Amino acid sequence: MTLKLLFTIAAGLVGTASVASAQDADLAKKLSNPIASLISVPFQFNYDGGYGPTDGHKATLNIQPVIPFDLNDNWEVISRTIVPVTSQEDIAGDSGNQFGLGDTLQSFFFSPKQPGPGGLIWGVGPAILLPTATEPLLGGEKLGLGPTGVMLKQEGPWTYGALANHIWSVAGDGGRADVSSTFLQPFISYTTHDAWTFALNTESTYDWESNQWSVPINLSVSKLVTFDKQPVSFQLGARYWAESPEGGPQGWGVRAAITFLFPK
Repeated sequence: MTLKLLFTIAAGLVGTASVASAQDADLAKKLSNPIASLISVPFQFNYDGGYGPTDGHKATLNIQPVIPFDLNDNWEVISRTIVPVTSQEDIAGDSGNQFGLGDTLQSFFFSPKQPGPGGLIWGVGPAILLPTATEPLLGGEKLGLGPTGVMLKQEGPWTYGALANHIWSVAGDGGRADVSSTFLQPFISYTTHDAWTFALNTESTYDWESNQWSVPINLSVSKLVTFDKQPVSFQLGARYWAESPEGGPQGWGVRAAITFLFPK
């Protein structure tokens, strides 16, 4: 029922938008670049189930603003923030319901304004894990720091590359588990001339403290449309948990997103 409703809403909105233009296709392709010089504000919804012995479930809305800042004629810094708002039930056995903010991930990528040799686009910088969770089961109650980086190429309609970071906890509640985790996100996407984007990625995390992988495989389709002068991207997709830690999510999940774009 939820998928049908999402398709109905997206189809209705797309039907009222203007016909896709070359500019729409260009913006859709830029949206496939995590460090594009483009202000965007995605609202990404994820639903996963199969947690623990009681088949718990979790719904998360990730608010993910991306804002580039000019440093000089050759360099810029791109701020990427992920603020999760989560509603979950029985994710750790009979643990009840929790709702609120999770921990915030703030990343900064220092990147050349022009692609390098061979059209390579890259950026590196720090990643900061902020203990903003409003419930103990919504976060780790640890401040974390580490490096992050992204590398990609865009050739014709294709975009492919990878984003990665590693976070170590440096402060926080001494009674909670330390954080040492590596995040790997290889991705590939294809954008059509009429601003449809088909994407495949994984968002894998390896927890060095527990020696466990989390590996969701995400497949999605997006459509960029323009309402008056406001570009908006709608995304709908599914994901499958190829690997998860003990008590973690199992089987299939759902992803949907709406992204507001603000070109310079």
